[in-house]
Amino acid sequence: MIPRSDSVKIDGVEAFESHLVVYERENGLKKIRISSIENEKVYYVDFPEPVYTFSTAANPEFKTNLLRFNYTSLVTPRSVFDYNMDTKDRELKKQDEVLGGYDQSQYQSERIFAKVSDGTEIPISLVYKKGMVRNGDNPLFMYGYGSYGASTDPNFSSNRLTLLDRGFIYAIAHIRGGQEMGRYWYDQGKLLNKKNTFTDFIACAEHLIDEKYTSADKLVIYGGSAGGLLLGAVTNMRPDLLRIVIAKLPFVDVINTMLDASIPLTVTEYEEWGNPNEKEFYDYMKSYSPYDNVEAKNYPNMLVTAGLNDSRVQYWEPAKWVAKLRVMKTDDNRLLLKTNMGAGHGGASGRYDYLKEIALDYAFVFDVLGISE
Repeated sequence: MIPRSDSVKIDGVEAFESHLVVYERENGLKKIRISSIENEKVYYVDFPEPVYTFSTAANPEFKTNLLRFNYTSLVTPRSVFDYNMDTKDRELKKQDEVLGGYDQSQYQSERIFAKVSDGTEIPISLVYKKGMVRNGDNPLFMYGYGSYGASTDPNFSSNRLTLLDRGFIYAIAHIRGGQEMGRYWYDQGKLLNKKNTFTDFIACAEHLIDEKYTSADKLVIYGGSAGGLLLGAVTNMRPDLLRIVIAKLPFVDVINTMLDASIPLTVTEYEEWGNPNEKEFYDYMKSYSPYDNVEAKNYPNMLVTAGLNDSRVQYWEPAKWVAKLRVMKTDDNRLLLKTNMGAGHGGASGRYDYLKEIALDYAFVFDVLGISE
């Protein structure tokens, strides 16, 4: 019914009495493909924004022409829609409330692409307050992950508004190692292709600077866990490109961790990073491992966090990385390590405690950039 395609990834299928619904990913965006069983006509649901995502909702009824899904974007809070598959009409059933008088008409999103040296184009999702001028003077907060085939979909977060209202641009770099562009996107960012993840992120940063969204003096990069590995590798490769690094629970001691088979995740993750007991993988992993590639040179301002009870990235990884950076780096920029003595890999528990961690990250950024209001 659906021809095989390297550029389209099928995420799921739902069958109704008169319609077949297929959830797809193509060119970095999620799509809903609807085909009529009666006349075999096929069409895609239209979405109003250039950057968005959706998730499936409960659809327990078989004999219905209504499809329910959850929609969100960098601008639009999570919204529940009922979609008529015959008439293509949609009805908003519920939208998450955003406290503080949020007006989404004051914000704007866009999607651009950065080209890397092999010709691959990397999607970047952006959101900012309307009226932003591309003059290179905007502080920019760029997030990246790019591992395990996990796609970073552009959803709404009220925690981000305090950045946007202070003139920040928020960017998500959809680098290889995720699956935003299909399975091959993941395969090109793992094992002996892992360095593509890092060079993709660097290319995104360079593109944002070249296009005057920001400058190296106002670029903040943010990530955690395997995203912390990304930040550590990028910081070693291009410290001149960055002003601030926020590394949350970063996986930075790749060789020592992956050589310790007693750690529960190690052996199963040979499929992601490679087996360092084999020389080819050992040499490749060591060539990008953040801890093993710290050099005597200038580094950006850095805030690094750890959790004492973290079973995925043990607290000593970020601790020894920071210790080596303190000995080796040749600048006077700030380098802070914060270890949460009661947290694991998910950060602080409790309904509101995680907000204090976000507030610390933002306070560090604002202080370095001299933002006092």
